[in-house]
Amino acid sequence: MIREARETDVAEAADTLAEAFRDYPFTRHTIAADDHLARLREFQRIFLAEIGLPHGRVWVSGDLAAVAVWSTPDSGGAEEVMAGLLPTLVGLAGDRADAYASAEAAMEEHRPQEPVWFLGTVGVRPGARGRGLGRAVVRAGLREADAAGVPAFLETSAPDNVRLYTSLGFTVTAEYDLPGGGPRTWSMLRPAGG
Repeated sequence: MIREARETDVAEAADTLAEAFRDYPFTRHTIAADDHLARLREFQRIFLAEIGLPHGRVWVSGDLAAVAVWSTPDSGGAEEVMAGLLPTLVGLAGDRADAYASAEAAMEEHRPQEPVWFLGTVGVRPGARGRGLGRAVVRAGLREADAAGVPAFLETSAPDNVRLYTSLGFTVTAEYDLPGGGPRTWSMLRPAGG
């Protein structure tokens, strides 16, 4: 069962995302290695509680083993909130703060200028992978984006994810290496209606 997340889901959803991103190339490059999992969990908790739930849409599997967080064009105030959170996020990045800032600047160059549903993060607990949960929580957002007549956009730094997202109707719009020895990253766009 896929449903929209509630505030009471934030702690467990953040745990899921932290486990899912434990060894993800982008977060390894942009978040300090010391106490990495705790930093990553707090980063995800902030994104869920301060951006996703109040200013976007969040879908979870019934057991919270899969989570997808979207920003939407009508999620007023999200940019201002992100700007206010920047010092906290930089602090969480620790000694990788410069890598975090340069990665964000590099990715910004490849982000669409038109309104999009932006899949900010999606993750599945390692023990629950292979059951279609990630695909299901992403599809919930895609259905809403399609209903709104708006394209969907995402970024990934995992080559295997490119195949998954291509199967959901996304196409690669840019492929580039992040500065400072960062991972290869793909920007992907899906037109409204697939």
